[in-house]
Amino acid sequence: QVQLQESGGGSVQAGGSLKLSCAASANRHNYFSMAWFRQAPGKEREGVATIHVRDGHTYVVDSVKGRFTISRDNVKNTLYLQMNSLKPEDTAMYYCAASARPDLTLIASHFYSWGQGTQVTVSS
Repeated sequence: QVQLQESGGGSVQAGGSLKLSCAASANRHNYFSMAWFRQAPGKEREGVATIHVRDGHTYVVDSVKGRFTISRDNVKNTLYLQMNSLKPEDTAMYYCAASARPDLTLIASHFYSWGQGTQVTVSS
């Protein structure tokens, strides 16, 4: 099982940017895709973006499309989420996750390994 560790969260004003990182302990042969999820207080965890670690295909949800970019460095085994034009509604705990499924998915139950999360707070 791959271990994941997020970093890069913090507090920014609306319109600002943050770049999240997620370091994976194992090489990419143990999983096919990785994703970022977020969970705001009192809300369900929601998928934000996902990437296939072998072919590089990505998918981001409409609420962050054009503002967030998911990428991955396969040499460093690190997943990234570049977040621009942040809004107060982006405030949440952000988690990275790994899936052994060969298809792109943002269904939480499809992911078998999760990081501890990194907090992102956007003030207006």
